[in-house]
Amino acid sequence: MLEEVERWLGTRSWSANDRPLHRIMAAKQRTGQTVSVVLPALNEEATVGDIVAVIRHDLMRQVPLVDELVVVDSGSTDRTSEVAAAAGARVVHRDVILPRLPAVPGKGEVLWRSLLVTGGDIVCFVDADLRDFSSDFVSGIVGPLLTDPDVDLVKAMYDRPLSGAAGQGGRVTELMARPLLNMHWPQLAGFVQPLGGEYAARRSLLEQLPFPVGYGVELGMLVDALHLSGLDALAQVDVGVRKHRHQDGQALGRMAAAIYRTAQLRLARGHLIRPSLTQFERGEDGFEPRTYSVDTEERPPMVDIAEYQARKAA
Repeated sequence: MLEEVERWLGTRSWSANDRPLHRIMAAKQRTGQTVSVVLPALNEEATVGDIVAVIRHDLMRQVPLVDELVVVDSGSTDRTSEVAAAAGARVVHRDVILPRLPAVPGKGEVLWRSLLVTGGDIVCFVDADLRDFSSDFVSGIVGPLLTDPDVDLVKAMYDRPLSGAAGQGGRVTELMARPLLNMHWPQLAGFVQPLGGEYAARRSLLEQLPFPVGYGVELGMLVDALHLSGLDALAQVDVGVRKHRHQDGQALGRMAAAIYRTAQLRLARGHLIRPSLTQFERGEDGFEPRTYSVDTEERPPMVDIAEYQARKAA
């Protein structure tokens, strides 16, 4: 491991317990910064309500850490929107944000558009499929941004159990993302969960970053933030254990392809040889091919969007 990364692990890796809530609130009151929490959601009626309820109770009612809580529905066919609204979130459908640009499927698309419907100086993203959710996932990663002006982006780190086995989750991280980062961006080798969906950042950073529309958004954001802000502006906080729904192997293969493509563009901005992935499923007549397109689109930095510029000027 690079000496720089070893130093970074000692100075930019923390536990949620390192910053008690009263210290975080004192920093928030002193600096006057506001906090938005965004949950991107697609068919998460089973879990989104509990997450919203915990954040509202712990971080909006008991202490006013979170100023706005927004669920961005990316086209759910279940009761995600109704459940989230009943729990107290403001719910916005992806398609009504920036309607002049037709929305494309993908998590990154939703995160990018969320910048137009939130106003916090700090934006915290939380996946909507978490079970046994703790508000430490929010306060833990927001805390360093409120207490340390030199930090621009904070990722959560945690254990990810799989079928009861500790540390076996995050298969795409271990098989694709971690090797890519170690070989091509070794400064980022210290991140425990580089693809994790729980992270917070300053709006002033997020609005300058391009957003891959799909699964590559977390890797792309980490690499681009490194180049824009430097390693010491990035940090991670241990928030314990993350329990969520795991995807099957083929879905993980499509995720890995999108992440590889995101890395490829950042390595050379070169030609993508074949932006598709063929997988196989056993059918009545043997193995049948299924070909899926790989996300090939990225949204530009939000600061370049006219509607966003107008909102900032207002």
